Amino acid sequence: MDIDIFKNRLSPQYKIMQKEEVDKLLEEYNVSLKDLPKIKLNDPAVKQLNANEGDVIEINRKSATAGEYNYYRVVVK
Repeated sequence: MDIDIFKNRLSPQYKIMQKEEVDKLLEEYNVSLKDLPKIKLNDPAVKQLNANEGDVIEINRKSATAGEYNYYRVVVK
């Protein structure tokens, strides 16, 4: 039985970023891919997105105090 973890209302929204978006992000924060926090290839959300090693995932979370905010992870083995 496959479960869609993204249908849970408590699960943040995940998306694989396009190369242009990643380039803009890295330039804006003056960092490289190796500086971004990591997320494992075997993470359930990464598996469900069919992401590959080296992809950058944008995660949008909701917060009672901050509203919505994004954070970014690079997929590693």
